[in-house]
Amino acid sequence: MLARDIARFTLRSVVSHRMRSGLTALGIAVGVTAVVLLTSIGEGLNRYVVEQFTQFGTSTLAINPGKATTFGISPGVLNSVRPLSLEDAEALERAPYVLHSVPAVSGSASVEARGRERTVNVFSVGPEFDQAFKFNVRLGSFLPPDELDRPRAVAVLGATAYEELFGTTNPLNDRIRIGGDRYRVIGVMEPKGDMLGIDLDDTVYIPAASGLMLFNREGLHEIDILYEETAPVDEVVAGISRILMARHGGEDFTITTQQQMLDVLGSILDVLTIGVAALGGISLLVGGVGIFTIMTIAVRERTKEIGLLRAVGAARTRISQLFLGEAMLLAGVGGIAGLAVGFAIVAAVTLAFPAMPARISPLYVVLSEATAVLIGLIAGLLPAHKAAGLEPLEALRTE
Repeated sequence: MLARDIARFTLRSVVSHRMRSGLTALGIAVGVTAVVLLTSIGEGLNRYVVEQFTQFGTSTLAINPGKATTFGISPGVLNSVRPLSLEDAEALERAPYVLHSVPAVSGSASVEARGRERTVNVFSVGPEFDQAFKFNVRLGSFLPPDELDRPRAVAVLGATAYEELFGTTNPLNDRIRIGGDRYRVIGVMEPKGDMLGIDLDDTVYIPAASGLMLFNREGLHEIDILYEETAPVDEVVAGISRILMARHGGEDFTITTQQQMLDVLGSILDVLTIGVAALGGISLLVGGVGIFTIMTIAVRERTKEIGLLRAVGAARTRISQLFLGEAMLLAGVGGIAGLAVGFAIVAAVTLAFPAMPARISPLYVVLSEATAVLIGLIAGLLPAHKAAGLEPLEALRTE
């Protein structure tokens, strides 16, 4: 038998049992569709996280109080030998390659204005926060560069906080209360959206020193650093470490670069993506069982045909190739159908819910189709071996 004869026999067998072939391929199609959908969500989440962290630039790092533990958590956020201070943030302005050093204290507090009250996120930051993180002011100005220990009682409103408290009226120079203390509004920020579920618009910005008093803290939550994009990260970290160790008398702080944050989150999301792909792979295995069952039935039904082929000189390997080819064809067709359905669902979801992160990964598309064909091959091995092992005379005598 020639290769084209094998292809013709295989195709004829699949087409002659359309219903059975369609249901068999359906099992594989469901598995491939599940893999495409689940991995698309995983890849979309990965992309979403990267976009969220890089929207403020790619040359930033964070300094937290306390030495990080093996769990990657800084215990100094709650208790450290020496808290991070406003003076530390000021000193880091002089570190090599550093453009901006931003002290930060955050929490939530009640804000009152014109008879309205709202609980918002309060970001107590340095005056260079807007420049470091690419925030734009819509009205007025951002926080002034006051002396560290004598800040003015001024506040800047996020877009949502402004609309909820003042509507469309001009809030500049108006007085508001934050946690019972009075502040003068000097600016309103442009909308920024959210980051990982944190609404950056439903906020109020006040000087870092005011935040320490408002939240009754001895030290800062964090110092954020923006450095030159062309600067070697290792040298930036080394320069910051030298200054802080000299001021603190030891390494009681944690420096986390943006790449380290992305690497940790990326590894978590990669494990998640592989896990959901494995769940989809279970459906593929179920489809493989279906192919094995159908091919076993096919061998029994076509025993006389196998005997006739063997009688006219068809080699055992050719008989085996017939059934392996049929199993792989069913799996391949099912895989292609599953990919088409998966692409269509992802496209529909993206159009209907643009905010939902979903991204088709070419790698998983190729792997899912290759896995489907491989499962078809494995599922067809035993039936093909059984078909090839039939003796011509016994096969022809079969009722």
